[in-house]
Amino acid sequence: MFLSLSDVSDEPLQSQVSRQIRALILTGGLPAGHILPSIRSLARQQHVSVITVQRGYESLEREGLIHSRRGKGFFVSKIRDKDKKAMAKRRLTEDLGPLLEAASSEGMSATEITRTFRAVLRGKAGREK
Repeated sequence: MFLSLSDVSDEPLQSQVSRQIRALILTGGLPAGHILPSIRSLARQQHVSVITVQRGYESLEREGLIHSRRGKGFFVSKIRDKDKKAMAKRRLTEDLGPLLEAASSEGMSATEITRTFRAVLRGKAGREK
């Protein structure tokens, strides 16, 4: 499994692990039933500590995205497409909340925030083509 982890990022390594695996699961890159690398194997491959991977896996397990089978390892859980979209939407809402509060407290109106958000989306759409 290829992950792109950076120790110079503001995001903790364990969060990078869980975020990148979550993205692979929610986009179908890792199908239901797929066995994930062992904690030790992924830690060795990514040059991070076992604790980092363990905490990333624990986070994904709490979210219901993966499950463990004693003596067998960690597997991608079966999640309906509808539930995948709901999980992604819930996460976006949670992540946007603090940003929207900060923008509002810094004097931006709802209209200005919406325009800025749309501009960012248009820029992303332009880069994907």
